[in-house]
Amino acid sequence: MKRGVLIYGVLALLLTSCAATKKTSYRPAQKMSPGELQQDFRLLKTILETNHPSLYWYTTKDSMDYFFNNNIASIKDSLTELQFRNKVSWVINKIHCGHTQVRFSKRYSNYYSGKRLPQFPLALKAWNDSLVVVNNYLKDSILKRGTIILSINGRSNQKILDSMYALLGGDGPTGNFQQQIVSFYFPQFYKSTFGVDSLYKITYLDSLGNRKIVQVPSFKPVTDSLAKRNIAALPTLTSKERRKYKLFSQRNLEIDTANSTAILNINTFSDGKLHRFFRKSFKTIKKLDLQNVVIDLRQNSGGNMFSSIRLVQYLKDKPFKIADTVAAVDRRFQQKKYIKPWFLYWLSMHFTGRKQEDGRIHFRYFEKHYFNPKARNHFDGNIYLLTGGYTFSAASMMAGQLKGQQNVTIVGEETGGGAYGNTAVHLPVITLPNSGLRVVLPLYRMVFDNSRPKNGRGIIPDVEVLPSSVALKNGVDVKMEKVKELIRSKSKH
Repeated sequence: MKRGVLIYGVLALLLTSCAATKKTSYRPAQKMSPGELQQDFRLLKTILETNHPSLYWYTTKDSMDYFFNNNIASIKDSLTELQFRNKVSWVINKIHCGHTQVRFSKRYSNYYSGKRLPQFPLALKAWNDSLVVVNNYLKDSILKRGTIILSINGRSNQKILDSMYALLGGDGPTGNFQQQIVSFYFPQFYKSTFGVDSLYKITYLDSLGNRKIVQVPSFKPVTDSLAKRNIAALPTLTSKERRKYKLFSQRNLEIDTANSTAILNINTFSDGKLHRFFRKSFKTIKKLDLQNVVIDLRQNSGGNMFSSIRLVQYLKDKPFKIADTVAAVDRRFQQKKYIKPWFLYWLSMHFTGRKQEDGRIHFRYFEKHYFNPKARNHFDGNIYLLTGGYTFSAASMMAGQLKGQQNVTIVGEETGGGAYGNTAVHLPVITLPNSGLRVVLPLYRMVFDNSRPKNGRGIIPDVEVLPSSVALKNGVDVKMEKVKELIRSKSKH
């Protein structure tokens, strides 16, 4: 079994490699013929039907066929890559799989790399049908942080958000993952959904709650020359300092001795030398005899499952396994020339997968193996997990592993990652030959716990704390403040 895990680990490292691409004369405004785009769409449909294990998990086959066929038939005129991507994204959204992502072609990405183009001037926080200003790039005195937005260019918040969410995937139909993604990148999603205007008519509520309208221009980033002057004024960091800051942004430990609390901000389960970081952190926690540990997963969209497992081992009170089912449709790739790197995934699935009676390829190690809690520096005190809509994949899986444990309290918002399961593990990329669009193809369906309802919901927090315009305006982290309140309350008893 150890040999199999070692081979899997080596293959996983190989699969992370990528190749540089050459610059071309590509222009994003150029259009492709209806025939070329329909061919790409049909090819994508064929590959997903052959290899995607959860194509009909939340949407029936009849419905998916309708969405595909209706959109293919609707392509009667030439389209730009952006227009075609939006059509493909709309259909992929109906799968309700957060790992099945649609990406622009490499040519498109290379063309825009480093370019500073006009954009929507506000960073907005989205939840339910609310939009609240987080940052105003124009730095005017009207639309300040915390201002409630009601409409943009005559479109209601609901219409704007529904249009954006329709082009984004998530685990199940609930949409909390999409809300957080849009909150992080609102100007980009507004541009890709509605385009860029020179002026925006914004309807908002002023400080007295009155409905007001203001017109603001698009935001034009600073010129290269000004950017260079600003950059030149900044101190030059050494390579060692850059690595240090990068590691700090990926994970860090804060100690609050007054409240006997350690706060671990874990923003990824990829990179970050996490196993070493966990070992040193829990050694410190043990040495200081701290009674509370806060794990902040709000910025963590997942990554390496083994890193997630290792953190759980320091916190779980009994042996645990990853999932009840981890299964792929097939390990053959009938359209392999469009799937990269198909050979490495094919090889990995032959080493780690076994065909079972249901005809699927099962990753038996993850289905059968129990991981033991760490004996050295295991933490047995009070555990608080901070979660939100961006808590996804391996991070959501971790929250699910600890949910319900006696000394664990989950605080915040429902996770973006599904509680019942997701489709992931191996993630090759389909490249469509005419448009160059890239679509991530997850190969294994994971059911974490068969006893949970398959309703598309994430991990529900024990103590729900929702965002508010007042908290945003005042820069208050209400979720962390709630955790501190719970810790103080418990220490009094």
